[in-house]
Amino acid sequence: MLRIDLNCDLGEIEGAEGVLLDEALMPYVSSINVACGGHAGDPERIRKVVELAVKFNVAVGAHPGYADRANFGRVIVPMSPAELHKLVLQQITLVAEIVEESGSTLHHVKPHGALYNFAATSPETAHAIATAVHALDPRCQLMGLSRSCLTDAANLLGLRAVHEVFADRNYLAEGSLVPRNQDNAVLQDPEQIAVRAASIVETGAVIAIDGTQLTFPCDTLCIHSDTPNAVTIAACIRTVFDKHSIAVRAVD
Repeated sequence: MLRIDLNCDLGEIEGAEGVLLDEALMPYVSSINVACGGHAGDPERIRKVVELAVKFNVAVGAHPGYADRANFGRVIVPMSPAELHKLVLQQITLVAEIVEESGSTLHHVKPHGALYNFAATSPETAHAIATAVHALDPRCQLMGLSRSCLTDAANLLGLRAVHEVFADRNYLAEGSLVPRNQDNAVLQDPEQIAVRAASIVETGAVIAIDGTQLTFPCDTLCIHSDTPNAVTIAACIRTVFDKHSIAVRAVD
C-alpha cells in the first residue's frame, strides 16, 4: 500500500469560524502546521489547535512567518539572516513549549507564505531557517518545497528534510508555485484536487500550468484551510485515496 502524509495549515483564520474549521479539518489530515503568532495566531489559539491535534493523534508542526499580519505573511519583509534566524526561533520555540505542555513533541517546522517561497530559492534564507530549527531540536523535521534550497539546507545540517508538493496549487514550468496574484494559482474543485493528489502520490509527477511534466520527491501533500470548501476538498481526497489504497500517515 502506498503511504503519504497529508498536511494542512491551521490556526490562521480568526474567531469562532476559524476554530470550527480547524476542528472540521483535523480528522482528514495526518499532520498540521500551526500559525506561530507572526502572520497569524496567538498562544491561546495555538493551545486550542494543539489540543485538537492530540485528540485526533495528528502530528504538530510550527508554521512561522514574517510578522506582517496586514499582508498575512505573503509579502517578503527584508531581514538579515541573523534577524530571520531569531524571528523563526522565537516563533517555533513558542509552539514547541505549548506542544511539550500537552505531553508531546514538536514534529516539524514548515515556513509560511512569502518566507516559504523565498527560502525555496534563497540559500541564505533557507540556512537561517534551518539553523533555527536545528538550534531548537536537531530531531525536528523541516518541511519545504520539494527539491528546493530549504530541503537542501535541512540535509546539510543533518535535519530530516520533508519534501512537500501542493495538491491545491498550480506549478510553473521551472517547478515553483504560480504566484497567488495570478489566475489559476489555486485549485478549488474538490474532485480535481483529489484526483490530482492521488496521481502525484502514485507517479511522483505534477503537471505544470503549461503542460510540462515535473517530477518531485514527495513526502507530504499540502491542502490549505483558507481555500473555499477546504473541508469538502479534504474529505474528497481521503475518499479517492481509499479507492486507490493510499494510506495517510505522518512522516516518520
